[in-house]
Amino acid sequence: MQPPNRRNFNPFPRPWMKDTGAAAASGGKGLKGVVAGGLTGGIEVCITYPTEYVKTQLQLDEKGDRKQYDGIIDCVKKTVKKHGFFGLYRGLSVLIYGSVPKAAVRFGTFENLKKLAVDERGNLGPYQRFFCGLGAGVNEAIFAVTPMETIKVKFINDRRSPNPRFKGFIHGVGLIIKEQGIGGVYKGVVPTIIKQGSNQAIRFFVMETFKDWYRGGDPNANVPKPVVGVFGAIAGAASVFGNTPIDVVKTRLQGLEAHLYKGTLDCIVKVWKNEGPAAFYKGTVPRLGRVCMDVAITFMIYDSIMDLFNMLWR
Repeated sequence: MQPPNRRNFNPFPRPWMKDTGAAAASGGKGLKGVVAGGLTGGIEVCITYPTEYVKTQLQLDEKGDRKQYDGIIDCVKKTVKKHGFFGLYRGLSVLIYGSVPKAAVRFGTFENLKKLAVDERGNLGPYQRFFCGLGAGVNEAIFAVTPMETIKVKFINDRRSPNPRFKGFIHGVGLIIKEQGIGGVYKGVVPTIIKQGSNQAIRFFVMETFKDWYRGGDPNANVPKPVVGVFGAIAGAASVFGNTPIDVVKTRLQGLEAHLYKGTLDCIVKVWKNEGPAAFYKGTVPRLGRVCMDVAITFMIYDSIMDLFNMLWR
């Protein structure tokens, strides 16, 4: 399918100039975005979790005698051999509990910020795309991602130890809080805000830019779901190359050995000094595969649910 005629398409529409009709139409997407985002998060995490598990294991792996894996395939083989296929889903329950509110906050925030920033035709300018995505990422980092990611990393890290202590989600979380206090499930908030903020700023900017390009500036024009998937994969790849270093730092600060670091800056200095600059890109390949698939699937599912809501929920 060929995209619409773009002869009159202006990629830099004037922000903050919208008529009542555009504002009302955009405003109705706020609650829909929250619900659609929550449903999207639950479906997406069940599909992509094994790659997240492998990525986290490789990021936690160290040099020398403590090194456990030689790469992605080795990590998968050893995990399946020792724990069975479902060992690749260790910590999934944590993401299930967290992904629904995370996606709900992300898309709900974006839709609500978007309704404030669209022009008279319902389009976002390039700067508005970036900052709406940034706001969505910061919100999800504070209200959902930080505790969820901290618990997930600790659960995966626990599996690496000779004698795992966590017997399940409730037992594991209870043990963490008992030993470390409520702050034990809220580690790495600064790098998480930086990571999620930059993630969503990049992803929504790329996605909205490609969508506007394809639609020729007409916000009501349809973008086929396979095309949305391609745009999502590109957006995901852009975010991976943009912020994998901060993802590595975040993972270290949220692991069971987080006490080795005094904070974000101290972690950066010690990783650089002890493991070299290449350590900041550990897990890039599995993360690239996971994120491209994740973002593509997420935007396809979200757009499909929103299309359904727009037909049934008026």
